[in-house]
Amino acid sequence: MKNRSELRETIMKIIYQIKILQETNLEYDINQLINEQLEIENKFVNSCITGIIEKNKEIEQIANQYLKNWTIDRLSKVDQAILSLGIYELLYTDTPSVVAINEAIELSKKYSDEAVTKMINGVLDKIYHDEEK
Repeated sequence: MKNRSELRETIMKIIYQIKILQETNLEYDINQLINEQLEIENKFVNSCITGIIEKNKEIEQIANQYLKNWTIDRLSKVDQAILSLGIYELLYTDTPSVVAINEAIELSKKYSDEAVTKMINGVLDKIYHDEEK
């Protein structure tokens, strides 16, 4: 059984796959993508994936609002997936804000470079502080 951090990594990988498939206009089955990554069904993974897909436009608008001189579609698909998960968890789940931000940063440290990690941290931190107001 995977812990929450490992599940977030799984979510990031599935969102990455979906972004690639959408870009190339290939059909996909969300449940099949999830089943390829997990042995047993997981409510957290399912709700995050479906939530990120359903709120994709909102998440992208929020990201673009906070990215300086940049847009989310210019980021790599991996970075888009990490940022989307971070924003989704921060705004649409009951995950503590500090956990959502730290988990996104840890994924970014593993899969991105330092500049992107700092950018993701900055964006999520600004969203968090604006939500607190």
